[in-house]
Parts: sequence; C-alpha cells; structure tokens
Amino acid sequence: MGLRFYKPTSPGRRGASVLDFAEITDKKKRPEKALTVRITRTGGRNNQGKITSRHRGGGFRKLYRMIDFKRRKDDVQAVVLGIEYDPNRNCHIALLQYADGEKAYILAPLNLKAGDKIQNGAKAEPVLGNCLPLSHIPPGTQIHNIEMQPGRGGQMCRGAGTYATLNATEGHWAQITLPSGEVRRVPSAGRATIGQVGNIDFINVNYGKAGRMRWMGIRPHVRGTTMNPIDHPMGGGEGRNAGGRHPCSPTGKLAKGGHTRKRRKASSKAIVRRRVSRRYGQLKI
Repeated sequence: MGLRFYKPTSPGRRGASVLDFAEITDKKKRPEKALTVRITRTGGRNNQGKITSRHRGGGFRKLYRMIDFKRRKDDVQAVVLGIEYDPNRNCHIALLQYADGEKAYILAPLNLKAGDKIQNGAKAEPVLGNCLPLSHIPPGTQIHNIEMQPGRGGQMCRGAGTYATLNATEGHWAQITLPSGEVRRVPSAGRATIGQVGNIDFINVNYGKAGRMRWMGIRPHVRGTTMNPIDHPMGGGEGRNAGGRHPCSPTGKLAKGGHTRKRRKASSKAIVRRRVSRRYGQLKI
C-alpha cells in the first residue's frame, strides 16, 4: 500500500496525494448486495431540523457495509474472497466466505490477502486475522477490534493502522496498551482479532483542496474569533483579538488541554495508566 502523486497541473493538484489501492483485489467489484444497506443521512441535523453536529452535509451517497465486529461464528473455517474499499471508514474490509456458504465482512488486517483462511473461537490459533478470546492470546501480540464487554463486539482499535498490545492476562482480566499509550484492563473473556488494521498510509494522504472534503460530506469550518459574540464565546471585539479567554467550542468546552472526562465515569476503574498528553508532556488526569 502506498501513495500516488499527480503532476501539479493546478493548485489543487500541487502537493495532493491519493492512495494507490494496491491492496484492493478487484477495483470494479460491487459490494456484496446482501451485506449492504442504504442509510439515511441527517446532514448533522436532528428531527427538528436544527444543527446538532456542525460542519456536516452533502457529499456522495454511500452504501453501508455491515461489518461483523462480533465474530461469533466459531470453529468454522472461512476463506478471504477479497479485500474491498469501504467509503464509510478509513481502513479496508475483507469479504469472507465460511465453509457453510455464509458470507461476512470484517476489518482487513495488514498483509491479509485473498485466499487466506481464518477462523473464530477459542480453538483458533493466534495467527493473522483469527479472532479469539484474550485469554487464549499470547502476551506481546498485536491485536485490534477489541471487545470492552464480552459479546458486545469490537469497539477499540478499529481505525486504519491502529493496534493494541496485549501485556498480560490474569484471571478474569487482561491488560492491554492502546495506541495512545493508555494501559487499560478489559475482560479476558472478550475477543480480539490478531494483527494490525491495514491501510496504514491513510494518515499520510494530503487532500490538496477543500473540494475533496466536500465530497466526503465535510462542510467548511469557520474560526470562532471571526464570529459575532452571539455566535461564539470568542467572537466580537474591535479588529483582531485573541478572544480574551482560553480557546473553547461554541458551547464553552475547552479546546486545548482542558479536562472533559467525567471524574466519576464508571470505566475509569479499568484504566491502569492514563495516556501521555502530547501537548504538555504529562499524564492526563
């Protein structure tokens, strides 16, 4: 997987890059019809038509691919039919066909190829693409699509290029190190998939022009300091000014370094070591 650069025929092309999609098995293949569904887009608005998520709207229409995050079809071998593009996420997906004929989509790990065989369940070997309980995975293994509660499905490490490291397993708990550096406990009965999520060059893509973001359904972002005081806490003033307060959102939530996590959040008990703040070089509290 790599990047492709075009000749600078226009300011939008100069410096812009795209993925070469070398991992995709068949670029002209349509998604599996039985595993797709049409979803209604909201444009960031609620049922009253009011904007609840800013900077959303427009973009190309997309079919949603139903991904199997739970991987509960145990002890049945599956063959990877191909690696496909998914417009709804930054990683690629793999189409599986089980021995009984059932098909499913999963997140495609790095180096997974068409024709590979994978399996789910406690009897599966801890090799690339297999999904098994954390209690059956050797320490030091790279994992992704990790369950926070058994049976709920993978919720952590699902983005392109991400992975967590299994540190140790003891009793009903397993300890993992997340990409942020946070060390967290999760139930050892929960499942995870072996390997790193593919499409690792996604983070290096330079979009080059605002129009490519509009194709993705992302609308323009306006700085708060250019707004009026009624529109943003940092708006107003004679000429340009810094706003007179720490940077914040339109609702007053701190934007840079402010603690927004609830102090009594139930899942805080599972955090063994908090992540390191890249802004201040210290542990978050």
